[in-house]
Amino acid sequence: MTLEFDLLGWPPDGPKLRLDYRRFSYAGKFVMTSTGKAVARDGDEIVAAVAFNEDRTDAETLWLRYVTVDRHRRGEGIGPRLCRFARDRALERGYDRLRIAVNNPFAYEALYRAGFAYTGETTGIAELVLEHPRPADVPDDADAGSGPRGRYQAGLEAFRERDLSAEEETFLESRRGSDPPAAEETNV
Repeated sequence: MTLEFDLLGWPPDGPKLRLDYRRFSYAGKFVMTSTGKAVARDGDEIVAAVAFNEDRTDAETLWLRYVTVDRHRRGEGIGPRLCRFARDRALERGYDRLRIAVNNPFAYEALYRAGFAYTGETTGIAELVLEHPRPADVPDDADAGSGPRGRYQAGLEAFRERDLSAEEETFLESRRGSDPPAAEETNV
């Protein structure tokens, strides 16, 4: 698999990107022009996309808003690679911090592999907020312990408290007590 990564534009003047809703979650969110966009391509075919915008109150923070991978290509590590690509371009552009809110344990794990970590915060719609660079001062969770493992396990525990699919429950159980996945820093 030879993927190519491309930055299509920065907010607020990002391009419209039409994705097939049958292949991509959040496809409709990519037609907005107020967000920047980056994609992963396999040949001429887009296989993943990310949309992002500046934080409304902190011009040095960029939020990754929507990350989507072709349903037939999930599990290949494309999402974390695309997020690293977007992260690196944002840091080159002068952003000090990137944030993303995730709503499922698979995205949580993928973003850890992209160099993000749980902040201990949630959004108003119960998504867990992750940040790059990995935050140093996150309150410890009494049940999960302290340090990076405690922070990682605290996020997993937040997901365990939800109504989950059997696949999510199995995934979470396989991560019980484990260290966070190492950030994969390969260049894209």
